[in-house]
Amino acid sequence: MAYYQSKPIAGRHFLQIPGPTNVPDRVLRAMDNPTMDHRGPDFGRFGAALLEKLRAVFRTAQPVVIYPASGTGAWEAALVNTLSPGDRVLMVETGWFASLWREMAERLALRPEFIATDWRRGADPAAIEARLREDRGREIKAVCVVHNETSTGCASRIDEVRRAIDAAGHPALLLVDTISSLGSIDYRHDAWGVDVTVAGSQKGLMLPPGLSFNAISPKALKAAEGATLPRSFWDWRPMLAANATGYFPYTPATNLLYGLDAAVDMLVEEGLENVFARHDRFAEATRRAVRAWGLEIQCDDPRHYSGSLTAVRVPEGHSANALRATILERHNMSLGNGLGPLNDRVFRIGHLGDLGDLQLVGTLGGVEMGLRAAGVPHRPGGVQAAMDYLGGNA
Repeated sequence: MAYYQSKPIAGRHFLQIPGPTNVPDRVLRAMDNPTMDHRGPDFGRFGAALLEKLRAVFRTAQPVVIYPASGTGAWEAALVNTLSPGDRVLMVETGWFASLWREMAERLALRPEFIATDWRRGADPAAIEARLREDRGREIKAVCVVHNETSTGCASRIDEVRRAIDAAGHPALLLVDTISSLGSIDYRHDAWGVDVTVAGSQKGLMLPPGLSFNAISPKALKAAEGATLPRSFWDWRPMLAANATGYFPYTPATNLLYGLDAAVDMLVEEGLENVFARHDRFAEATRRAVRAWGLEIQCDDPRHYSGSLTAVRVPEGHSANALRATILERHNMSLGNGLGPLNDRVFRIGHLGDLGDLQLVGTLGGVEMGLRAAGVPHRPGGVQAAMDYLGGNA
């Protein structure tokens, strides 16, 4: 029995939450290497090479810093390095994680403005543009957008948000959370004019939790010179100074960096465009299964469909949590729960990271069997619909 299982169950556990995702054997083996002297010459060479090739995943020529933290730490680093107490920040309520980022901004003595949504779509570039045009005094210092809202399965169009900011002629920084999109959904830090990209290790990067990232534009570095929010651990300046020679200002998560090195190699070897296409293909197969079951997708704007996960609404009078519990008990598979107002209303199918056709078909099979066992009204044939699509779109 594996140490984390409460009772013996034959077969491998299906971890199909939207993160942490399954860690490939190649990454696990890399992490299994002996810990290196993080002040020695070998580490400096390793660190410099890793920091350089990591930029390709963010599609940037600019610096990327790595913190031993969850994505929440990278949220905080993005805010405290670029802003000052009392600064107004424009944010969009795309879901649970956007709401948590707003709460953090409030605790840091910033003044967030929240553009409301119904949690069924991504950010509206027109609404962002309209608010920025109203800000004639340029009080808004940053626009913060979650690229892929993990709670809803809605992905915002960051390229359109950038164009909206430019159309308004506004100097606000653009801060983007890519925690559940980096390495899964097309993303371009430089080409889309993002100033700070926030990311985490445990989703598309196929690592365990424990690393977080900021990709930083020259404009953000300039803003950091005048920012006055307190910062110590999260300060970019000592990090960038040490990174220049491949080192870190404090003890790094050495073995996680080994895993990151292997994960970046895997993404580059597959080719980022192929990685994105694979995720898009699995997402479409999953949506076809959901429609065949007669269930409703939480994201109701096809332009905002996520390639990383699909959130599925259960019929009124039925419990998404009870369904998830049935699937875990009977089929040894974990699905994501609904968060905030979506608690017990949706379940989330993660289809990101190290995933192949057979794993996806097995996942959808577990859901279909679970729907039947839990007595959730549905039509059979979802798995067949997904297989028909996968078979015709290799």
